[in-house]
Amino acid sequence: MTFVFDENAGSEELSLRGEQYKYLIKVRRHQVGEKLGFRHPDQTDMLYIYEITAIEGRSVELRLEERRASVVMSKRPLHLGWCVIDTKSIEKVLPLLNELGVAKITFIYCDRSQKNFRPDFKRFERILSASMQQCGRSEMMSFKMMDAIEDFLESHPESVVLDLCDEVFEDTGDVMDLLIGTEGGFSQRERALFETLRVRRLETPMVLRSETAATAISAKMLL
Repeated sequence: MTFVFDENAGSEELSLRGEQYKYLIKVRRHQVGEKLGFRHPDQTDMLYIYEITAIEGRSVELRLEERRASVVMSKRPLHLGWCVIDTKSIEKVLPLLNELGVAKITFIYCDRSQKNFRPDFKRFERILSASMQQCGRSEMMSFKMMDAIEDFLESHPESVVLDLCDEVFEDTGDVMDLLIGTEGGFSQRERALFETLRVRRLETPMVLRSETAATAISAKMLL
């Protein structure tokens, strides 16, 4: 864990109980004299360094030693337009996409999306919060919903489409917005919308699940 989110981060002293105490002391085995980083959930660009001053039966006491501006994020603001799939599958790869540095995901209901899947952004943010504390990222990934691919392409006309085609995705230098399909790919009606766009594929003979493709292309572009 690289830092801890706490609503009182920034105050001169912290007193932690409950789950935070159990995790830091019982699981991570931190001791008196060790220093830990904290961030406030509403001011994530500041890092506060605290020293553990006392460990009691059910609480740990800390004193503020240092505060400094600290922004940890990818240098490239990659935006995924991701056609909606099973939200359980999305949740499994969200920490990976967060660690890789994806800046934003716009979820889109495409022709082959099951409309009963409704992304829960509050739940996603809780998952990302835990991931951020582990990987050190300081800025929360943002989310948006759109009802159709047409809406996404109207807002992001320079998008590159990841699909089954002949041309391999090689030069990623100028790509900011990337459109990824659902299971089974795009419909023929949707592919007709891509006539003026760059359509690329990953160089693999295997058929990738949507979440695997999202993770693979994000790693290729951001690492």
